[in-house]
Parts: sequence; structure tokens; C-alpha cells
Amino acid sequence: MSQQNYLETIYSAENKPLTNYPKKLVSYLIERFDLEKSQKILELGCGRGEFLNEFVKNGLEGYGTDISEYSNQFFPNLNLKKVDMANEKLPYEDNFFDIIYSKSVVEHFYYPEKVFQEAYRVLKPGGTIITLTPEWQYIYKSFYEDFTHRVPFTKVSLKDIHEMSN
Repeated sequence: MSQQNYLETIYSAENKPLTNYPKKLVSYLIERFDLEKSQKILELGCGRGEFLNEFVKNGLEGYGTDISEYSNQFFPNLNLKKVDMANEKLPYEDNFFDIIYSKSVVEHFYYPEKVFQEAYRVLKPGGTIITLTPEWQYIYKSFYEDFTHRVPFTKVSLKDIHEMSN
């Protein structure tokens, strides 16, 4: 089984139709973190690409990585690189991005600290990392219903892994 198969099965347009949620969340994040047009943003594990697409529509210079190229079916014009973040370095130079964003990604890695170390390597000094992940305290009963979930996070453990990474 591959991650591509996971995305195509769990996140197919039939199982999870595209909605306006990415637009609402991205608008909130742009305001909340005072993100500016033309800043370079990298989305780790962009999946179908709907969040990255919204960042680009709002004027940010968007880049995405994922283990599959599934997003091309939805948004073929996105700047996407296929990367196995569990085993490969991010294909970007040091200090390249203003913002690193991920949503519901880090909990899928056995060693998420490797992902964070790479994220901080390609993030400019003083840049912003936005990490959204299910909060164990609220979803512990359903967390492992997704069999690809590996590491649960709380606010404390997420803060700790960021501090330990940089």
C-alpha cells in the first residue's frame, strides 16, 4: 500500500468533496499571522493542494511537497515537488521560505522531529511555522481510526518539538 493510494482512497472527491473550508481557514491564518502577499510559503504534505491553492490565490508565492502528486488532479498549476519527507531532505536551499505550513501531517510520521528539523532548515531566520495537528486531548477516542496516524500531539508536545528543532 502506498501513500498515493491512501490519498486517492480517503481524500477522493467522492469521499471528501472540495468545500469552502480551505478558503475560510487560509483567510483566518493570513489575518491571524499577518501574512503578506509575495511571501514564500511551503506547505508540507499538501495532499490535494486545496490549502496551498488558497494561499496562492491570496498572493503568496506557494510551494508544496507531498509523497504523491495527487494534487495535480485538482490543481495542476501548483508548484509541487514529490518528496518522501520520512526519508528525504526537502529539495530547497537553507533559509528559503518565509512561512512553513502544515495541516494534519506531522502526526503521520514515526519520527516527526526529522520533519521539523528540515522545516527549520529551509525557513528564513525569524520566519513563521504554522503547524495544525489533531489535539490528542480532544480526539483520543478517534485518533487511531486513521490507521496512518503514528504520533499524537498535545499543545505541550507540539511546543516542545518546535523548541527542540529550533
